[in-house]
Amino acid sequence: MNLQIDGGKVLYALGVLFALGAFVYFIRDVVFGLSITVKAALLFLTFLAFLLVGLWIDRDALDVVAYAIASLAYAVFLGYVISRYDPSETGIFLLFVVSAALFVGLGYVVRQGGVAIPDRTVRYALVGIVGVGVLLVGADVASAEVDYTAELDEEATLTVPDRVAADAEASDIVPLRGQIGTLTVRNGGPFTRPVDLPSMRGCVVGTNATPSDRGTSIRYEQRSYERSDRIGGGAERTHAVTAELPVRANATDDGSLTFAVERGTDCDVSREEPTIVVIVGAEGTTTRPPLVAD
Repeated sequence: MNLQIDGGKVLYALGVLFALGAFVYFIRDVVFGLSITVKAALLFLTFLAFLLVGLWIDRDALDVVAYAIASLAYAVFLGYVISRYDPSETGIFLLFVVSAALFVGLGYVVRQGGVAIPDRTVRYALVGIVGVGVLLVGADVASAEVDYTAELDEEATLTVPDRVAADAEASDIVPLRGQIGTLTVRNGGPFTRPVDLPSMRGCVVGTNATPSDRGTSIRYEQRSYERSDRIGGGAERTHAVTAELPVRANATDDGSLTFAVERGTDCDVSREEPTIVVIVGAEGTTTRPPLVAD
C-alpha cells in the first residue's frame, strides 16, 4: 500500500489548528486585558478579513484555508457572545438561524465561482478592517478600567440564624452572620468589561470569647454562580459584604453580638474591643468553611 501524504496540506491543517488555539486563548481574558465588547468585535473583524481573502485569493488550497480560519473565527465569536452576554433562549435561536443562513449563502456564492473583487478594493477593505480594529483597541485601552470600592461599616451586629438558635445548647458552637459593608463596582468606560471581585478574608481581634482560630468567613451576598461576571459600559452595582464567625451559643446576647469593623493588612493587631479586621484583596481564603451553609 503506497500511502502518499501531501506535506503542504498537512502544514495548512496545522496552521488552521493553531489559529483555533489562538482564538480560544484570546477569549479567555488572560491576555491583553481588553473589554468583552472589543474582543467580540475583533473576532468578527477577523472573520470578515479572512472571508474577504478567501473570496479574493485564487491559489492552490489557500482559499480553503482562509475560509476555514474565517469559519473558526465566526464560531468562536458566536460562542463568546453567547457565553458572555447570556442572551435569551429566543436570542440564541435567532443567532443560530441567522448564522446558518449566512453560511449557506456564502457556500452558494463560492460554489457559483465566487465574487470578482478588484485587487484595489480588497486592499482598501483589509486596510479599513485593520484600521477599525486598531481604533477599537486604542479606545479600549484609553478608557477607564473597572473600579472596585469597599466601604465597611464602623460597627456591625451579627446574629445567629433563628433555625440554628432554636436547637442550640449553651455550649454549642453556632454561626454569627451579618452585613459589615458593601463593595461598589463601577465601569467608567463605554464597553462591557469582565468583573472579578477582589477576594476578602477576615479575623476577630480584641476578644477571647470567639474561637477565632476557626477563622472569619468574609463573602459577598450573592455567590459567584449567582452574580453576573460582567458589567456594562458606564454601569454601577453594589454587593453586600457579609461576615460569618463561630461562637459559643452562651457568648451571645439574645443571639447577637456587636463588633467594630475595620480594614487592615493582616491579623497581627490588638484592639481593646471586639473587632472584625477585613483584609481586601487578600491571597487565599479562610482556613475553614462556615459552620452552617446557606
